[in-house]
Amino acid sequence: MTPVPPRGFPRAEFERRTDRAQRAMRRAGLDALLVTAPQQVRYFTGFDTQFWESPTRPWYVVLPASGEPVAVIPEIGAPGMRATWVTDVRTWPAPNPADDGVSLLAGTLRELAGAGGTVGAELGRELQLRMPAGQLPEIAERAAVTIADGTPVIRRCRHVKSELEIDKIRFACRVASDAYAGVPELIRAGDTERTVVQRLRADLVNRGADTSPYLIGVAGQGGYDNIIMGPTDRPLGPGDVLIIDTGTVFDGYFCDFNRNWAIGTADDAVRRAYDAVWRATEVGIEAARPGARVCDVWRAMADVLAGAGSGGNNVGRLGHGLGLQLTEPPSNHPEDRTVLAEGTVLTIEPGMEFAPGRMMVHEEDIVIRDGGAELLTTRAAPHLPVVA
Repeated sequence: MTPVPPRGFPRAEFERRTDRAQRAMRRAGLDALLVTAPQQVRYFTGFDTQFWESPTRPWYVVLPASGEPVAVIPEIGAPGMRATWVTDVRTWPAPNPADDGVSLLAGTLRELAGAGGTVGAELGRELQLRMPAGQLPEIAERAAVTIADGTPVIRRCRHVKSELEIDKIRFACRVASDAYAGVPELIRAGDTERTVVQRLRADLVNRGADTSPYLIGVAGQGGYDNIIMGPTDRPLGPGDVLIIDTGTVFDGYFCDFNRNWAIGTADDAVRRAYDAVWRATEVGIEAARPGARVCDVWRAMADVLAGAGSGGNNVGRLGHGLGLQLTEPPSNHPEDRTVLAEGTVLTIEPGMEFAPGRMMVHEEDIVIRDGGAELLTTRAAPHLPVVA
């Protein structure tokens, strides 16, 4: 059994993240970086709370061009933030609709970036501002700063994971791998998609996962027609193909991979489709090396799928980055030229429509290493498992 990683990170981990971000900020001409979303706040500070489920109050962290981050947050979060490595915690009594941190944040940005400075914010693809968007121009005007896109800095920081981050992802992957191995014992006559998924969710937590916010189970006769809906109350029956896909979390870090089972029996088309996506996964893992582009990884898998008669797929890509979020950049896509580096964590996810309205998708999680990819998941069986 994979040892349970320690929770949280030492101060040195956050110092390295801050240094990496500040070097990227200098290259981008930024005098400060403003982050608001839970993943960025947690990445730079270590602050985590279930209170993110409440959208009432905005939360801000400012990373200056030098020195430690400054938190500008509602008073209710002060004890938790002061328990992190952040020492400069500025608060206001929230919620305060008349001035919900606007004055405090504007003053902080003016102090840290300087009048006329440039502040990067979460303005790019796959990022989001967790604040009233209309207040950003007001804050910029009051702070006398220019707001620019901070996406390149954030991506540069989060693209390569530290070994401590990888340990957490690896543990989530092993927990889910072990739980998947037990799925045949969870399936009973008359079960619905929902009952199987509910049992698996409990098993994942019992094995050491914190939560499984993404846990989908979909079945279809001779193949499923989607991978993002369900589970439903549809009973499983002979000839069904069941896919279960999980984004299971340990200490904030996701795994994301699926497994397939045939119920009772599988026809030849289903077996051939499974063999094709399994082989495409092997090729994708082999192609994922330092210096390779993700479009090259996509091409290697796409060629295998095309050779197997794929009718395409509606997912739009064949995998993606992984970490504090279920899906992160880059995308295994023909137009994504991101260069892989040691420490990049990816899902390898080939999928194909092998008959009208019938899909087969397979997924594994890997980390890029100097000598080739390290498989973080326990590799799926090379042939489609059949549950009696």
